[in-house]
Amino acid sequence: MALAVLRSRALAGMRAPEVTVEVHVSSGLPTFTIVGLADTEVRESRDRVRAALRNSGFEFPAGHITVNLAPADLPKESARYDLPIALGILAASAQMATDQLDDYEFAGELSLSGELRPIRAALAMSVAVQRTSAERQRAFILPRANASEAALVPDARILPADSLLQVFAHFTASDAAARLVSMSPVSVASTSKFADFADVRGQPQARRAMEIAAAGAHSLLMVGPPGSGKSMLASRLPGILPPMTQDEALESAALQSIAGGFSTSRWQQRPFRAPHHTASAVALVGGGAVPRPGEISLAHHGVLFLDELPEFERKVLEVLREPLEAGKVTISRAARQTDFPCRFQLVAAMNPCPCGYLSHPQRACRCTPDAIARYQGRISGPLLDRIDLQLTVPAMSTAEMLDAPTGESSANIARRVALARERQIVRQQSPNALLPSNQIDHHCQPDAAAVTLLRAAIERLHWSARAYHRVLKIARTIADLEGCAQIGSAHAAEAIQYRRALQSAA
Repeated sequence: MALAVLRSRALAGMRAPEVTVEVHVSSGLPTFTIVGLADTEVRESRDRVRAALRNSGFEFPAGHITVNLAPADLPKESARYDLPIALGILAASAQMATDQLDDYEFAGELSLSGELRPIRAALAMSVAVQRTSAERQRAFILPRANASEAALVPDARILPADSLLQVFAHFTASDAAARLVSMSPVSVASTSKFADFADVRGQPQARRAMEIAAAGAHSLLMVGPPGSGKSMLASRLPGILPPMTQDEALESAALQSIAGGFSTSRWQQRPFRAPHHTASAVALVGGGAVPRPGEISLAHHGVLFLDELPEFERKVLEVLREPLEAGKVTISRAARQTDFPCRFQLVAAMNPCPCGYLSHPQRACRCTPDAIARYQGRISGPLLDRIDLQLTVPAMSTAEMLDAPTGESSANIARRVALARERQIVRQQSPNALLPSNQIDHHCQPDAAAVTLLRAAIERLHWSARAYHRVLKIARTIADLEGCAQIGSAHAAEAIQYRRALQSAA
């Protein structure tokens, strides 16, 4: 009997570290042991692998089988190790050769009949295989159901298989036709699946704010009565955002793949996540015994829409404060610590009061001043301070709704947004919302009239330093949309108007 060594992958947040699968078969009492910090799903592979080998016509060794998943201090979870363990048993028991195994990595869950079932996080593993095995050019063998996802990674060698028998034939058959065929790189046509801004009638200020938010990657809060169009506007924001770069698309898709919800039909589509207001803090930021990404990470490079913002529990909303600034979240557990990126664009909507009709032109508000203050006070000052654009979305009268012309299309708005974003990337290599504080003075220089206006606003509205910097960034974005090199008083004046939604509502 002998030792067989194969390669697979684990998951640790966004990383997919290499796992060495060592299989040793020796004489002795029939036992099957898996070591290497394996969880329940991995340990259960003993029964799946035994049945899959026998039902595929192979001989299951009668001696002592030891499987070691190294490194031993790295937690192993899921059934993706079924395939390398089964192949390791075949190789260690001399039922197949071992000389080619080091040129491949393996992942796949086995059914009892030997068929390969899809796994989670195939894209994240494919990225890791391509990056860490560039010198050896290892191929990645995995279930066919995951092949199109894994093949999105440029230059990755993906070999899809339907069963254990197919993988075995790839290494043993003399006929070249029996070998697995490398999958061609997947090319997915990127077409917008988001609703069009042309459907939105009226609300010119809100439409303008959405364009500014898209151009500078700014966060946004809309305050208005029911039916004023807040959700309608938010759902159309991803359709005017700039196209995703290859790296952005891979990062976003890898996170969705880790969560088990990725489809190639959404490749290079900005994610739009809209969790219900009953969502917990863990659902929002991620977590669990085996940490998985939450809504803020699944919205990475896309939009996180929180409708009915005051209805979320306060402690749930407060967990957004650090991720909004840092662009990543660290999930700490007793056994492990995991980082997930979460560079999302927050869009929130709320009513101005509990009944929703404060300042409505046609319906009377039934709320007391105390009730209004308590309702608006559910949004903490520190969180509100971190939201760039804050605007009122007023109710429209019947005449305004019927007479309003068709709005401008998303395609036209997206062209202006793309030009403004390109100016930002050329100037500072990032959207204005992500501009570090030590670069604001250099890139967001207002003229003399704008400085006077901003100083008056600071004294009257009692802004924090963070709020002042955010207004400067918004003014910079407005100037970029107009193609201006310097922030003028008109740009500053418009930016100031987007910091007073709750005050004007009250």
